[in-house]
Amino acid sequence: MSKEIEIKTERLVRSIGSTYAGVMLNAQHNFAWITGGANNAIDTSRENGAATILITNRGKRYLIANNIEMQRMLDEQVDASLFKPSEFRWQDEKATPDLVRQLAGDLAGGQVISDIPFTSAPALESTFSYCRFELTNDEQSRYRSLGKDAADAMAKTIRQLQPGKTENDIANSMRHELGKFGINSVVTLVAADDRIAKYRHPVPTENRFDKTLLLVTCAKRHGLIASFSRMVSIGEPSDDLKRRTEAAAFVNASLQHATRIAVNPETLSAELYAVAEQAYDRAGFPGEIDKHHQGGAAGYRTRDWVAHPSGGDQLFPQQGFAWNPSITGTKVEDTIIRNGNEIEVITNSAEFPLIESVIDGHTYISHGILTI
Repeated sequence: MSKEIEIKTERLVRSIGSTYAGVMLNAQHNFAWITGGANNAIDTSRENGAATILITNRGKRYLIANNIEMQRMLDEQVDASLFKPSEFRWQDEKATPDLVRQLAGDLAGGQVISDIPFTSAPALESTFSYCRFELTNDEQSRYRSLGKDAADAMAKTIRQLQPGKTENDIANSMRHELGKFGINSVVTLVAADDRIAKYRHPVPTENRFDKTLLLVTCAKRHGLIASFSRMVSIGEPSDDLKRRTEAAAFVNASLQHATRIAVNPETLSAELYAVAEQAYDRAGFPGEIDKHHQGGAAGYRTRDWVAHPSGGDQLFPQQGFAWNPSITGTKVEDTIIRNGNEIEVITNSAEFPLIESVIDGHTYISHGILTI
């Protein structure tokens, strides 16, 4: 863990250089990233957390928190040997709303910036967010474990499926099974039958499941998020649905291939969007790309960026991605780790049939429709 945190500290120090004396990380996703998976959240309806990490341009690390939270943070979340505690009275913060910035400025010895607006410090996350994108070896291990456990939880949910259950019932079951693994579903979508084709983001309702089901989760643990979608059918799915799913799988394979071979550091997300657009055309479904985004880079956000025609985001050699091509009535989505010129799917579902797509002599695997 200490090596991982040293790597991340060095990235931030390089990013701010001598322009600023330090950077405060208060957003829940950034706090999890810099600490190797710790949690500063209390109120999850907010982006900001209850404690702040300060990294100075000299590489010093501090945990800043009030007296209500500090001991819990040190006992359960953050190692004091890696982040020096700096505590303040909660009453003082109420009297002086800018207290955290003032403390951080004193510790850093100059002007500090923050990741999100929570003090008067300039909120400049976009200038250093790229520090978060390349996964360390430890992060990759945690990501693989998350993907496996989340897929297992999804499998347990599917085994409980019965016609007549509402989408809300199924969503609650999925959240419950994920929770057994210490996983929080930060996005939970369920669509039964006609709602699959009607909505790209089907928030679950009291609509009852009859034959066909789409389940989607963005599964979060230790800050990392693995996203994947699964299609299920009672009895054999129609030929048209299978054709559409195979076409979406081809788009997924095309995106995975383009991600894998993007060895040029100047490769931009716009180029990946163009690959997806061409794949939809080749699969016989032109125009479907206009109905939903295709996903993009992933890690401590559901998507760090989404590929689009003007996208200028660059790819990193070790990075997470969640591509989610959809064709009306179906969807294919998994989370992958790119390791140099290799692609690893971390959300494999053993029970599902697999669709093989061959792109330039390379075979890529997508999950098909499970018949139950």
